[in-house]
Amino acid sequence: MNKVLAEIIAGVIPHKMTRNRWRGILRYGPINALRLKREIKRNREKPVEHYLAAVVIAKNEGPYFKEWLDWHISKGIEKFYIYDNESNDETRDVLQPYIDRGIVEYNYFPGYRVQLAAYDDCLRRHRYDTRWLAVIDMDEFIVPLKETTIPEYLENMEEFPVVEINWLCYGSSGQKKREPGGVMERFRKHSLTDHPLNKHVKSILDPRRVYGMTGCHEAARINGKASDSHGDRVRVSWRDRAPQHDRIRINHYAVRSYEEFIEKKGRGRASGPVRQLQDEYFHRFDLNDIEDSGE
Repeated sequence: MNKVLAEIIAGVIPHKMTRNRWRGILRYGPINALRLKREIKRNREKPVEHYLAAVVIAKNEGPYFKEWLDWHISKGIEKFYIYDNESNDETRDVLQPYIDRGIVEYNYFPGYRVQLAAYDDCLRRHRYDTRWLAVIDMDEFIVPLKETTIPEYLENMEEFPVVEINWLCYGSSGQKKREPGGVMERFRKHSLTDHPLNKHVKSILDPRRVYGMTGCHEAARINGKASDSHGDRVRVSWRDRAPQHDRIRINHYAVRSYEEFIEKKGRGRASGPVRQLQDEYFHRFDLNDIEDSGE
């Protein structure tokens, strides 16, 4: 179905969560949705290759990939589906050792506003390859707090098709220039935990129980209710819930230093609709209220 028409039809549904689910179904296409349900039923006994994988689309993020990959490998992610949105930096060279080890599957994915298209492609190709799929960005690090690894946490969530995990937004720590060291080492100051930006969630989903992503944050479920990070069924939109950071969270380094933000601004956004970030974005996310160890 035409995506604009899907937005119009879904827009008349008053309940936010129902509206968002139907937005995803309509975007996927009702006929395609029926076909997918039949396909999943035929393949329900197909064994998975990985317990947890991640998908990310990135552009000119070469300097950040090694830290990002190594962190998530240490926390139990086994496979990464990397979509390269026209990078012209050292991205491919940095990724090559991980490609050679079979940890990264690299996909060159050109175009403007292709973030959802990349997620659709990943689900189309890998829906039956992984038990869980984390849909995150390069400025996001998943941090389990009660368990040692993310899979240990997810083992208690298997009844749910989607687990929604809150951001914890980290600011620039007052840094104007790029300095040596990794992101988690350099930026140790974050927002107050109840800041409205931390209501945002990112999803770890069961690919066999979703149609696709409705945006960057939520998935359109085939069946079942999504879970919050405590394992409670989600009954209201993330916009109407208090952030949770005590069991697992996503450290969100949206701006890094001002110099790095300017570089990010020049790259534009994979999701749109604004092709370039504005300085207002930096000031909104440059939150440095509490200092911690970076984990």
